[in-house]
Amino acid sequence: MRRLHWLLLASTLLSQASGAAQSDLVREWPADIPPGLELEAAGAVIGKIEVIAGDIFDPSIPGESGWLYRTANKLHINTRTDILADQLLFKSGERYVHRIVEETERILRGNDYLYDAVIVPRAYDGRTVDLEVRTRDTWTLNPGINFSREGGENETAISLEEKNLLGGGKKLAIGWSNDVDRESIDFDYFDPHFNHTWTRVGVTYSDADDGSTQALRVDRPFYALDTRRAGGGQLFGSERNEPRYAYGEEVGKFEQKRQYYEIFGGWSAGWEAGWVRRWTAGVTYDDNKYLPVVDEPLAGPLPEDRKLVYPWLGFELVQDEFERRTNQDQIDRTEDVLVGLRAGARLGLATEGIGADRDALTLSAYLQDGWDLRPGDSLFVGATVTGRVESEGLRNAVLAAEARYYNQTSRRTKFFATINGTVTEELDDDQQLTIGGDNGLRGYPLRYQAGTSSALLTLEQRYYTDWYPWRLFHVAGAVFFDAGRTWGTDVTGATSDGVLKNVGFGVRLGSSRAAFGNVIHINLAFPLDGGDDIDSVQFVVETKARF
Repeated sequence: MRRLHWLLLASTLLSQASGAAQSDLVREWPADIPPGLELEAAGAVIGKIEVIAGDIFDPSIPGESGWLYRTANKLHINTRTDILADQLLFKSGERYVHRIVEETERILRGNDYLYDAVIVPRAYDGRTVDLEVRTRDTWTLNPGINFSREGGENETAISLEEKNLLGGGKKLAIGWSNDVDRESIDFDYFDPHFNHTWTRVGVTYSDADDGSTQALRVDRPFYALDTRRAGGGQLFGSERNEPRYAYGEEVGKFEQKRQYYEIFGGWSAGWEAGWVRRWTAGVTYDDNKYLPVVDEPLAGPLPEDRKLVYPWLGFELVQDEFERRTNQDQIDRTEDVLVGLRAGARLGLATEGIGADRDALTLSAYLQDGWDLRPGDSLFVGATVTGRVESEGLRNAVLAAEARYYNQTSRRTKFFATINGTVTEELDDDQQLTIGGDNGLRGYPLRYQAGTSSALLTLEQRYYTDWYPWRLFHVAGAVFFDAGRTWGTDVTGATSDGVLKNVGFGVRLGSSRAAFGNVIHINLAFPLDGGDDIDSVQFVVETKARF
């Protein structure tokens, strides 16, 4: 859920003047110790491992020496070192392997309760190398009011959320939210390292004004490239009213009752010459029932009940080609970018003989790849496909593709372009393909155009400043152009208005101290097309994972 989080931490805005941006964790490789690959080639053995969990703020830095910064450190419970040690892929006495050390850094940085992680040697006697693991925490308590606005609609929430409960890496959230679709009271608990293992346990419950949702999952993922086994399962149940949209307005709704259960197992030979191949197999039960909502229009046919029960087999291929970058999709933050190939597919067979209401072949697949065209120039592409093959042919088939281009035009500026498109075949009547203010067409209401295929182009010139106000946010800006449209007739009977375009500009705040969202977007967008029902300006505030 995209939200702007007003954190308790923001009280520090009252205290200090701004300072220039600087790195908070410096990768200081001692000059008298050989580089990592040379240590590996020399057969170095790992000796002592010291884990240091850093505070949110560093009082030794003049800009963070104020009493409120020190108070924030005291109020925050740092991540426990044993929780960090649980995530290390190496142990004392093992051979030093540089790629495993680098992958451990990536795993640590993948936790939203950590801002950064660095692993460097501290001593080397020609045989044994001692390692130091340093991390820096983020503020993980959100006891406030959350607000976002996109596509002309507001979303508000009041919550108590902790993403690093008692420093143990667990998430606990209780809150109330109200968005364009429903009002709900929510509970969420997630432990990514149950009982100091790689087993994940998650529990979710939501009581909304149109129904409820319950979910439980227990699994052990392929947590590293060299992981050989995985497995687990999930249970999900929900009852809710699903809206249908046309031209940015809700025109109908239906009730959906869903029960979804799945168990799976996985195996892999691990990392082999820079590649990882993984196999998974499982069984899925997916039962969907649909009812009209009393005194509400359907605005289309009532979706057909659907029950799919099927065993499936999956395969994934991963190329170990990661790079550390800054200012790609974040602001002044270390990013682990996959510039290699990642692809996977899953094939299942539903039959009436094992409880399904039809015979169907189920398919899902994805592919992503990236290239450095020249220094400062990168291209990334991705595609996904899902669908079913039934007796009458393809059903609910969706092919989506995207290309993202980055061009570093100067030290402080970057040009970004992305184009994505989606085509469908015989969508189920509970599905809608829409574009609008909620998915990239920023000058228009959410879910404004609907159809059976779509395309969207975004051009953006980004500007990165050295401004680091109150040592809380890295500040950047952007000017942008969006153009998109749909084709075909939607389930509601709506048709496309043709190409819609908007221009705009905005501020980006890269949150360096909080675990709740990475980049805050504050935009003004001006539509260039559309009728009198379109506001001349859209004010958009949202938190996104990317710039």
